[in-house]
Amino acid sequence: MDKTVFFWSGWEPILRIVVVGTITYLCIVLLLRVSGKRTLASMNAFDFIITVTMGSAFGRVLTAKGVSVSEAVVTFLLLVSLQYIFSFLEVRSDFFSRLITSQPTLLYHGGSILEKNMRKERIRKEELLGAVRKKGCSGLEEVNTVILEADGSFSVIKKSGDEAKSIQGVTT
Repeated sequence: MDKTVFFWSGWEPILRIVVVGTITYLCIVLLLRVSGKRTLASMNAFDFIITVTMGSAFGRVLTAKGVSVSEAVVTFLLLVSLQYIFSFLEVRSDFFSRLITSQPTLLYHGGSILEKNMRKERIRKEELLGAVRKKGCSGLEEVNTVILEADGSFSVIKKSGDEAKSIQGVTT
């Protein structure tokens, strides 16, 4: 192998990366802007797949000589369209929503850690306690409920005068 090719292939590949990268980057920004806020909202599994795939496609178009800008734009358009279709169906169909998006899970309620749910979600007690501390509570004795939300964040509901509030939409 020629050592000069290994370290330097000339200005043409560098110029190609700059031009193609700029054009495809602007196309991604435009497509994401047109597709709406949902595309950039907190991610479910499908959103994560779209994000990783778009990053992979962008990396490929930057580094592979055989991929044209038009092929890259069609790829990005396909991915954003699929994300739009899936989010459209998710909002309009309970079945599709359950299929695509995980439901919130109750981890702690009314003085009891729900061990089965903790194991199912692979959450350790230390993580639960950390989430409680991040919400400004010194311990579980100050908390009525802890929920693992669909996006992976924790909701901590502090104790109040009305302890018997029902929690809607949460897997128990």
